[in-house]
Amino acid sequence: MNRLTADDLRQLQTHAPAAPACRCGVGACDGWVSLSPERWPTAQMQAIGTLRDMAVHEPSFEELHPHGTRYESPAAPVAPHFYPYNRCDLYRCTGCQRLLLRYTEAGGYYVDERVRVLAPGLPVLDDAVS
Repeated sequence: MNRLTADDLRQLQTHAPAAPACRCGVGACDGWVSLSPERWPTAQMQAIGTLRDMAVHEPSFEELHPHGTRYESPAAPVAPHFYPYNRCDLYRCTGCQRLLLRYTEAGGYYVDERVRVLAPGLPVLDDAVS
């Protein structure tokens, strides 16, 4: 999968639908939401690329919230070099053309798939200074 930059994400956002109507089962995911593998419509999802740096064995868990947002906030910016974006792949739903970021949250006793829409207008930051 090819590695995507902040510029790539912003370019893709310009072609994403603002308010799609889709029956893909993902549902609303303006902020990060848990989505069981059973609800992820694999057949409808087209892999676009990754934000992961394959040269980094263990990406940072540092988050970036320059305007006081939090991880789960729908207004939180997309910061590709920071958690959880540095562990994400990007998909396009072929049903509604919505762009979806997805990563696996892994704890001591669980694995949890998390999804967030890359909506038009959502801030995408280049680095820590934005």
